[in-house]
Amino acid sequence: MFDLTGQKALVVGVANDQSIAWGCAKALKAQGAELAITYLNAKAEPHVRPLAESLGAEIIAPLDVRSEADTDALFDEITERWGRLDTLVHSIAFSLKDDLHGRVVDCSAEGFGLAMDISVHSFLRLIRRAEPLMPNGGTCMTVSFMGAQRVVEHYNIMGPVKAALEAATRYAAAELGPKGISVHALSPGPLQTRAASGIDAFDNLLNDAAERAPTHHLATIEDVGAYAAFLASREAANVTGGIHPIDGGYSIIG
Repeated sequence: MFDLTGQKALVVGVANDQSIAWGCAKALKAQGAELAITYLNAKAEPHVRPLAESLGAEIIAPLDVRSEADTDALFDEITERWGRLDTLVHSIAFSLKDDLHGRVVDCSAEGFGLAMDISVHSFLRLIRRAEPLMPNGGTCMTVSFMGAQRVVEHYNIMGPVKAALEAATRYAAAELGPKGISVHALSPGPLQTRAASGIDAFDNLLNDAAERAPTHHLATIEDVGAYAAFLASREAANVTGGIHPIDGGYSIIG
């Protein structure tokens, strides 16, 4: 139904072949997009580079979103090689372990600031860098979770952080809509990723989701990727600002 041939897409957050970002990268490529894929650091590169190369990514670059030098180098390369950007996928989040496993009210100021910076403000920073490369419009996406909107046991400080991410998505969508740039938050149900493995008792949430979701199926990274590819298409140009559940209906069950 839609074609991304010729589109230029930056995917941030691939860590391994179970990453949501990897599902998005595969789907964008399958629909014809040309890819730039980042990896966090030298330790992560051996896990990410082979995946990126398997999709024929034209740009494979390091990106620690806290590093202005990394960000400058990445966007300089995108500008030099492509001269534009059509799609940005931001799929990263972080919390210090003690803060993630503790009560929200006990979260350290340092940990709260770090989680907000990496998980939320980095999305805004990347949008700001992408905006000049989207003179004819584009699509920016991030990844949230239902713990932003209701209390999910053991999700702890990431609930307020994801709530801030969703609010940032709405405000960015309102600000950039006149330029034809849409902004979205994909909200998959519980799925098994490396990031999720850091949450206490996450297996219980996976089992509950599979049992209670109307479809009785957990979301997959392929489900998320398919939705991301649609949102990147021209057919979705008039859709923006949404938090998009991709969870087999789990989020509608009380």
